[in-house]
Amino acid sequence: MRQFFLAIALLAAPAIAQDNAFVGEYGIAEGPDVGGGLLIRSDGRFQYALAVGALDERAEGRWEARGDRICLTTEPKPVPPAFEKGAPIAVDGAIPTLLVTWPNGEGIPGVDFRIGFDSGDPAEGYTQYYGWTMPEEDKRAPRWVEISEPIYGITAPRFVLTEADGGRLRVTLIPNDIGVVDMEGACLEKTDRGVLLHREDGNIRFVRLGGE
Repeated sequence: MRQFFLAIALLAAPAIAQDNAFVGEYGIAEGPDVGGGLLIRSDGRFQYALAVGALDERAEGRWEARGDRICLTTEPKPVPPAFEKGAPIAVDGAIPTLLVTWPNGEGIPGVDFRIGFDSGDPAEGYTQYYGWTMPEEDKRAPRWVEISEPIYGITAPRFVLTEADGGRLRVTLIPNDIGVVDMEGACLEKTDRGVLLHREDGNIRFVRLGGE
């Protein structure tokens, strides 16, 4: 990750320097299983990256001083990913009850779901590459489906099934700017060893690399 941010630094074009103590290169300080870094450039721009488990996120844009902090704005503003209902397709010769795919039709595993019926408890689980199909012994007709992608926190309004759906649903995940973080409202404060990034979903600590 150190080499990664050195490469980013080489791409930063020279610009008019700002006299700000935040300017510099930082590495993440959140444990052995987390990687990432932050580059605060003297031209008023920033670059950010984080990798933890299956989650990879990034951002770049501008920063501005606000009192004893600097605050970040991602540019351009990212378009969040979205789920869209699509035409059912067969997998291995059969149409599953629920199938979540990328736009190219490739199935997406690990999407959490709840399927509701006219009676009884909802069915809950997560998709595989081939989707999910109602057990043969369960003859209830699905009436609605709720889904969420847990890694990037992508959700959608409840999908209500009509008679034309025949109890089946295919949803396409439109990635748009998946993994790009909207830093609106995120600010940095100085610490003894680096900076603390305040975000709505939590704080991230960074240490300065290469000395002051």
